[in-house]
Amino acid sequence: MSYKNMEEQKTLSEEFIEGSMLLVDKPLKWTSFDVVNKIKSLLRYTRGIKKIKIGHAGTLDPLATGLLIICTGKMTKAIERYQQQAKEYTGTFFLGATTPSSDLETEPDVFFPTEHITKTLLQDKAKKFQGEISQVPPLFSAKKILGERAYEHARKGIQTTLKPNKICIHEFEILQVEMPVMHFKVNCSKGTYIRALARDFGQAINSGAYLKSLRRTRIGDFHVDNAWKIEELSEILKNSKPQTG
Repeated sequence: MSYKNMEEQKTLSEEFIEGSMLLVDKPLKWTSFDVVNKIKSLLRYTRGIKKIKIGHAGTLDPLATGLLIICTGKMTKAIERYQQQAKEYTGTFFLGATTPSSDLETEPDVFFPTEHITKTLLQDKAKKFQGEISQVPPLFSAKKILGERAYEHARKGIQTTLKPNKICIHEFEILQVEMPVMHFKVNCSKGTYIRALARDFGQAINSGAYLKSLRRTRIGDFHVDNAWKIEELSEILKNSKPQTG
């Protein structure tokens, strides 16, 4: 099961248990696991399914919105394949300041001049990030350090050093500049941290930057325009009659 074709399914319970793929538009401030748990809860109370395998193909931060691929049943075996596919994001960078987390999880704590920043400078620097590059993950990330997540160390004020990863930025397009906010679109490989891209981009323009907003619009050939809102999914499941027999 994929895209918005659930109305055509006559045996929803069988479909979910056997194996389904759902595109979900993750709401702001929800974790990816919040979405998984919500779907589990909906299936339990609307379909009577008490035990089912469910997973997502690629975490989105709570402060990001957009496309999550949710797999159930045997389709969970395809999660790794979906995770390997390229991702597309749109969002905004705030220029002239940084935060410890490189996004709005923490407050801006250092400020930089922006008088020298022009759209030409931004476009020129954006080109230098395209292709295969080395990127150090953010300290506020889920990378593991001695059995703990990096963000757990960061929140405790523990200084840590993360190893850089090789990633690929297929496209980094500046859509609009309304100083101090820059609107962008990025198409990138698995393992890319857009928060880290904001951090590094701020340094490249001799200023600072943090991620102000982020939306994942595409994973491989799947687009967020074809994704379910949580409210829509809830209504479909609540209003559809469970299979009887």
